[in-house]
Amino acid sequence: MSASSYGFPIPSSLLPSDASPEWNNKADNAWQLTAATLVGLQSVPGLVILYGSMVKRKWAVNSAFMALYAFACVLICWVSWAHGMAFGSELLPFVGKPNHALSGKFLLAKSSAGYFPMADFVFYQFAFAAITVVLLAGSLLGRMNFYAWMLFVPLWLTFSYTVGAFSIWGKNGFLQGKIIDYAGGFVIHLSSGIAGFTAAYWVGPRISYDRQNFPPNNIIHVLGGAGFLWMGWTGFNGGATFQVGEIASLAIFNTHLCTATSLLVWLTLDMMVYTKSSVIGAVQGMITGLVCITPGAGLVDSWAAVLMGALSGSIPWYTMMVLHKKSAFFQSVDDTLGVFHTHAVAGVLGGLLSGVFAKPGLLRILYSDDQYGPGLIYSFSKGESVGEGMRQIWYQLVGAGFIIVWNVVVTSLVCVLISHIVDLRMQEEELEVGDDAAHGEEAYALWGDGERMRVPLRLHISPTIPSLCRRRFSIPLTRNEEE
Repeated sequence: MSASSYGFPIPSSLLPSDASPEWNNKADNAWQLTAATLVGLQSVPGLVILYGSMVKRKWAVNSAFMALYAFACVLICWVSWAHGMAFGSELLPFVGKPNHALSGKFLLAKSSAGYFPMADFVFYQFAFAAITVVLLAGSLLGRMNFYAWMLFVPLWLTFSYTVGAFSIWGKNGFLQGKIIDYAGGFVIHLSSGIAGFTAAYWVGPRISYDRQNFPPNNIIHVLGGAGFLWMGWTGFNGGATFQVGEIASLAIFNTHLCTATSLLVWLTLDMMVYTKSSVIGAVQGMITGLVCITPGAGLVDSWAAVLMGALSGSIPWYTMMVLHKKSAFFQSVDDTLGVFHTHAVAGVLGGLLSGVFAKPGLLRILYSDDQYGPGLIYSFSKGESVGEGMRQIWYQLVGAGFIIVWNVVVTSLVCVLISHIVDLRMQEEELEVGDDAAHGEEAYALWGDGERMRVPLRLHISPTIPSLCRRRFSIPLTRNEEE
C-alpha cells in the first residue's frame, strides 16, 4: 500500500511492509519489548543481586544461583508447553492444553492481546512466570537442596502457576472477567507468597544458628538489587495494558507513587518502634508497595494509590514485625526473607483494595465493557449499584481463596513427590558449610598472600545423586598431601 492511497502524506517509515504488517503498531511493539525486558531485569540481575546480598555470606552463591537457574529453566518450560497451559485453548475450566510456542507462524502472527507480534506476548508472560518462581525462592534460601530446586521449578510452574494464570487471565478461565487483577497481584504475588511459605514448611528450617544469626553480606548490593526491582516495575505494570496509552502512563505513575509512600510509612514505623531507620526495612516497605499496587495500578486514581501505599507500608509491617514474632504458627515455618508477608499479605491487600478503589471509567477504557466492577467506593459515590460493588469484593475474595488453596495443595504435592526422589533439604554437615558444599564455590574467595588453595569441601561429601556424581579418583584435600 502506497502513501498516496491514504489520501494524505504518510512518512514511509510508518507504511506497512513485509517486516511490519499493517496490523503491527510500531510504538506498541517497541514498548512491549521494552516492558518485557524491564520485567526480565527484575529477576536477572535484580533478584540475583538482591538474594545473593541479603543472605549470610556462606549462602550468597547458592541464593543467587537459585534465581538464575529458575529464570533459564522457566523459559525452556514456558515455550515448550507451559504458555499453552496458561493462555492456550481450554483443556479444563482452570487450565489450557499443553502446547509449544516455537513455530514461526505462531510467533509472528498478530497477538490477541494487542497490535504487536505474538512473540512479544510470549516473552512478556514468560518474564512474569519467571519472576513468580524466583520470588518464591526467597522463602527457601539457606537450606534447600539444589537438586530438589531443579525439579521443583518445572513442576511448580506446570501444575501451579499455569492454573492461576489461565483461571484469571486465560480466554476461557472460570474466573476470567470477574477478578480485577491488572498485572498479577493474585496470579504472581499471592501465589509466590503462599507457595513459598508452604514449600518452606516441607523443606524444613535452616540450622538453628543461621536462623538466629543471618546478617546480609552486602547491604549496598541489596540496595542495588532493590533498585533493579523498583525501576523494573515500570515495565511490570506499564506493560500489562499491552498498548501505549493513558492506562500505561497512569499505571507507571501510580506504581512509583504507591511504592514511595509504602517505603516511607514502613521506615517511619521502624523509627517509632525500634528508634532506628533500617535499610532492610525500607527495602521490605518498597516491595510491599510494589506488590500492593500491582492488581490495580492502571485502574485507580492517584489519591487511591497513596492510600494503598500507606496501608501496604503498615499492615504487612505489622504482620511481619509484630504478629510473626508472637505467632507459634509463623515461628514454626522458616520463611527466610519473609516472602509470605511481602507478597502474600501485600498481594491479598492489593487485590481487595483494587476491588474497593477501581474506577469505572478506567475499567471501561481498559476492558471495553462492563464486566468488572465498579470499585466498592464508587458504588456509593457515583450512584452505581452498591450490590455490584459488593459483588466485586466477593469476586476478589473468591479469587484470593482459590489461589491460596490451590497453591497450598499443589505445592505440598510437588514437595512430597520430590522428597521421594532427592532430599528436599541439604544434609546437616553441608548446611554448616554453605556454598562450598553446595557448589564448590564461594562468593568472596580471595586467594593469595601465602594462603594455600584447598580443593572444595564437596569432594568428600557423599553425592546427592550417586549415579550422576560417582567419583572415580581419589583427590587429596590439600596440596601438601599431594606432595
